[in-house]
Amino acid sequence: MADVTSSQDADAPLSHIKVLDLSRSLAGPWACQVFADFGADVIKCERPGVGDEARIWGPPFLNDADGNSTGDSVYFLTSNRGKRSITVNLSSPEGQKIIRALAADADVLVENYKVGDMGRFGLSYDDLKEINPHLVYCSISGFGQSGPRNRQAAYDFAIQGMSGLMSVTGEADGRPGAGPQKVGVPIVDIITGLYGAIGALVGLVQRGKTGKGDFVDVALLDCAIAGITSQVMSHLLSGKTPGRLGNRHPTIQPQDLFSCRDGDILIAVGNDAQYQKFCAAIGRADLAADERFITNRGRTDNVEALLPLIRVELANWEKADLADTLDKAGVPCSPINTIPEILADPQVVHRGVIREAPHPVTGSVKQVVSPVRIGSRADAAPRGHPALGQHVGEVLGQLGYSEEDIEGLKARGAI
Repeated sequence: MADVTSSQDADAPLSHIKVLDLSRSLAGPWACQVFADFGADVIKCERPGVGDEARIWGPPFLNDADGNSTGDSVYFLTSNRGKRSITVNLSSPEGQKIIRALAADADVLVENYKVGDMGRFGLSYDDLKEINPHLVYCSISGFGQSGPRNRQAAYDFAIQGMSGLMSVTGEADGRPGAGPQKVGVPIVDIITGLYGAIGALVGLVQRGKTGKGDFVDVALLDCAIAGITSQVMSHLLSGKTPGRLGNRHPTIQPQDLFSCRDGDILIAVGNDAQYQKFCAAIGRADLAADERFITNRGRTDNVEALLPLIRVELANWEKADLADTLDKAGVPCSPINTIPEILADPQVVHRGVIREAPHPVTGSVKQVVSPVRIGSRADAAPRGHPALGQHVGEVLGQLGYSEEDIEGLKARGAI
């Protein structure tokens, strides 16, 4: 089996950082992949024989050349590249000993177990800081380490509903298809993973000043509310309850989906100057001069009068002609692309958003790589994905375990 993850790039920004990834599903692994993408040594600790539950979240699964499943799902492949995988039974004293040994010289530990579980294993922050006071320990949970819900289980979908996100997503009441909608991707998990990575990186920066590690507490619910800050602030300022508006922006107009003769187009006028350009481009100077619509506040207050006038005008345009006209005028607009259409877009191709990462079974797999480009490393190739337990021998060997020790641990169910 090809080893596609272990090679370290000494010039990578985070090549000096070791991360213990005791997380599974999506938010925690996403945070750890941020570190892996920039060269950190991320050791993914998975359950023996089972692994991260995200490995089985399919179909689809990655297949080999003969059409046989590798057992790697979409979710696993999106959030685990560049890591080394070992299997460890955290409920086993021998497994706990391994984690403590790894934590002794780790820089960051990320876990997303239920609140209290890590303490039960003797692997809480308070336990491990006695071994390594420099450790930055990041706990990701549904509701945080304190509060009346802190031990409640949570997944992205439930938090999308609870946080208020779904209350402002979907068509407005009275329109076809009205009702709350989840976002089409697990956006809360992704946002939480990013905040987790940010928190851990801030902890490392603080450690550089104080010489001490710290505890980072990140909650899905908190992160979801942070993600809808503009709607929350709208409520705090106005006292009104934001609702669903479909594709219409609540505070900036005109921003909506409009129908042309041959299809739909998104238009996102962002300020008063763009509105003037928009009106000139579509040949409606009268709308630019109308006192009701000159300012964004006026357009938002009078949106029910403005949008029908625009819709009537745009219904006579061909979609491509309108897009070209608005683009030349500097007015943001876009078609509604499918996934294949956006991946074929010349800009996406030019940026190298999709690249090949190594894979231990298939040789390679296409990936959406990190969108963060850093100087001369902007074109650095992504590292690959680990098979379950692929690096047990390598990692435990570095801790001083012999082959016989490792076989004994396997036989006793510790790894």
